[in-house]
Amino acid sequence: MHIVLLSGGSGKRLWPLSNDIRSKQFIPLFPQVDGEYISMAQRVFRQIRKVNQTADITIATSKSQVSTLKNQLGDQVDISVEPCRRDTFPAIVLVSAYLHDVKGVGLDEAVAVCPVDPYVSTAYYKSVERLTELATKGMADLMLMGIEPTYPSEKYGYIMPMSKDEISKVASFKEKPTEVKAAEYIEKGALWNSGVFAYRLGYVLEKAHELLAFKGYEDLYANYSNLTKISFDYAVVEKEQSIGVLRYAGEWKDLGTWNTLTEIMHTPSIGDVTMDDNCVDTHVVNEMDVPILVMGAKNLVVAASPEGVLVADKDASSHIKPYVENLTQQIMFAEKSWGRFQIIDVEDDSLTIKVTLNAGHGMNYHSHTHRREIWNIVSGEGKVLLDDKERAVKTGDIIELPVGCKHKIMADTRMTIIEVQMGAAISKADKIKWE
Repeated sequence: MHIVLLSGGSGKRLWPLSNDIRSKQFIPLFPQVDGEYISMAQRVFRQIRKVNQTADITIATSKSQVSTLKNQLGDQVDISVEPCRRDTFPAIVLVSAYLHDVKGVGLDEAVAVCPVDPYVSTAYYKSVERLTELATKGMADLMLMGIEPTYPSEKYGYIMPMSKDEISKVASFKEKPTEVKAAEYIEKGALWNSGVFAYRLGYVLEKAHELLAFKGYEDLYANYSNLTKISFDYAVVEKEQSIGVLRYAGEWKDLGTWNTLTEIMHTPSIGDVTMDDNCVDTHVVNEMDVPILVMGAKNLVVAASPEGVLVADKDASSHIKPYVENLTQQIMFAEKSWGRFQIIDVEDDSLTIKVTLNAGHGMNYHSHTHRREIWNIVSGEGKVLLDDKERAVKTGDIIELPVGCKHKIMADTRMTIIEVQMGAAISKADKIKWE
């Protein structure tokens, strides 16, 4: 099974746990037996592997999410990187070309495309696998998975099948309706449009060449920024005559807001949180190293991270986006392929960062033109490379990095470092890579 996971999102609706780099699918919310928490992306990956151990998984995403994906999933998946965001049709064409030209997937092989962030049971991915089998057999040029509605929602588009059979041809599509219209659609057997579909690889590449001028993956990638932003639904689905739909009646939730997210939390709180007995229908997530005490709260969501603190009525939390867009502070934490960092102090001429390096990983070899740095090794052991000279470092060591010094640190064990950047023009753009 070839499966493509679409990983996007700006992280506005689940602030302060999410930001422009860390979208909702990367927030660790799901407890494991060992006490650790995993993210939606990690959960989805494990569910797919449980259904099909040999599934070929490719994630289509923007440059800003690559480091986080590598941190959470390692080298277990391939990543098709979008040079910039151009909506779902260009993204799906790009990853389809990547599968064929780079990975060598045959034109007659079936590919399933799914969002990376729904909350589902393992049965969902069994249906995805079945969807690819139906696409391979050629029941239709495009196979969709429709969700059996549980209520007349205004949030989703609707698929109108020709029959109420488990597998049916599609008669038409309906845009997001009013609640009254949604109830009418459901009465006629309509399904929520889940954004999941399967196709033979050659089908999408043929459609792409009809609509876009490109020779192959490399050409498409190089000219990606010139492509028109358009959804796959508008470009392909709504114009296709040969479409089938597979009904799915299992668990499925779109975790787009704090309100829906708290519905699937296994406990009322995560992190260092104390709640008194008078709290009702209140959920708290604390990613800070300070305790949170909540008393007498009703129907609230409380969330704290280095980005900020949210205290909101659950019903009001779905309207958070325009308020977050008015916040202008820089990103305060992020996961990288080598570990993570958290900004702990900002001054006019200095920036102090807590850096965590995973064992066996290291930063890029680089230098800065306008700032100097000091590294204080808080814990762990490793090696530093300074102007092409390597030496061992350990807990308690302090390394001074003058302006222009080429430097890199590599962790033999997990390392914690306090990095102080000093200069009149501290910017992430002030970085010259040397490898």
